[in-house]
Amino acid sequence: MATERLVVIGGDAAGMSAASQARRLKGPDELDVVAFERGHFTSYSACGIPYWVGGDVTERDDLIARTPEEHRARGIDLRLRTEITEIDVAGRRVRALDLGTGETYWTGFDKLVIATGARPVRPPLPGIDAPGVHGVQTLDDGQALLDSLDRVAPGRRRAVVVGAGYIGVEMAEAMLRRGFEVTVLNRGEQPMATLDPDMGRLVHEAMDGLGITTVNGAEVTAVRTGSDGRVESVVAGGSRYPADVVVLGIGVEPETTLARAVGLPLGPHGGLLTDLSMRVVGHEDIWAGGDCVEVLDLVAGRTRHIALGTHANKHGQVIGANVAGGYGTFPGVVGTAVSKVCDLEIARTGLREKDARAVGLRFVTATIESTGRAGYYPGARPMTVKMLAEYRTGRLLGVQIVGREGAAKRVDIAAVALTAGMTVDAMTALDLGYAPPFSPVWDPVLVAARRTVTAVRRAGTA
Repeated sequence: MATERLVVIGGDAAGMSAASQARRLKGPDELDVVAFERGHFTSYSACGIPYWVGGDVTERDDLIARTPEEHRARGIDLRLRTEITEIDVAGRRVRALDLGTGETYWTGFDKLVIATGARPVRPPLPGIDAPGVHGVQTLDDGQALLDSLDRVAPGRRRAVVVGAGYIGVEMAEAMLRRGFEVTVLNRGEQPMATLDPDMGRLVHEAMDGLGITTVNGAEVTAVRTGSDGRVESVVAGGSRYPADVVVLGIGVEPETTLARAVGLPLGPHGGLLTDLSMRVVGHEDIWAGGDCVEVLDLVAGRTRHIALGTHANKHGQVIGANVAGGYGTFPGVVGTAVSKVCDLEIARTGLREKDARAVGLRFVTATIESTGRAGYYPGARPMTVKMLAEYRTGRLLGVQIVGREGAAKRVDIAAVALTAGMTVDAMTALDLGYAPPFSPVWDPVLVAARRTVTAVRRAGTA
């Protein structure tokens, strides 16, 4: 049997999971695996970078799940600091650029995996590329930010974070822990646009209580520099905010430059479109996974772009199995995500109100306040749960949770219920674990479900 060649573009979660899974299922005599990565690292946790910058994780290498040497020892031809600059679909080859030597060369493939990830949104504003302005997407980005923080002189040190999504609030905490005065500039109505504004308001209040200044409705128009060329301030809404360092937390978008250039199918959010096997639609021997693809939202019935390592690793496992002649599928997501800023935990799954309206769903909502433990047990802290359910049917559509210890991971109850297509009425009978140190007799999620059942019944008789 002739040896086939698998080429993988991208050396992080999806790409190396695919390469590793394919190698486990097929030996070198059957499958030659070549992986290209333009950076210095492979298989690392980008989600852990804010906690490394903030000092919770002490060593950069703690974020690396598998080193390049480990991948090579398992029979993968991994080429670091090598960027793929062109895909020739008809010729079944890719053009590689060695970033160290400047050499370019072509490598043929029988099967191709595109795992090019996502790129941080970096608006074309005056001064946006000045020293001291940092995106946070790779380990190299994290190291550059730490180096920049070390250059700031002792005394009053000021950081401006642009954006108040997951990365924005996590980096605000990291800057606070590093001893900086922190201002978050958010162009939205409230922080955490992944939540409804009423829940985002709770995040805003908590951030204020932590000493983080959050300015909503602040559209950044420029970054100003000092005489040394480094960032000095950020201009937004006609005001100037002094800054020794600026962190961009505006979000990410799929990195599909190569795919777009050769006409591979892209979705409404700019991500590659695949079938359930993660094969690029219309291309038998090309797969894609990770932050460069769009996935099916099982609740809304539409594709969406979600940049999370959990999905990327699953994509890679599915791709690797299919490339090696096995079988696997990735059915979709319900949109579960958790985050924190200091001791405040933030979680969501399913649809927000605006999402439900966008797909034409009628719905009811209910919001409850509870605690993560029995009210009489020491350390009980407040928790707010908001639930959306479909009008009349009572099908669960989404849950958002903001609270302290024990709040965020409760969203997993709702994620399972969403995946199973449960109604809020059925949820009230869930047999959840109970003991005073962990939950009230009625878990907050079940309290919210009961309140939502009442809202559904009232709406049905209105």
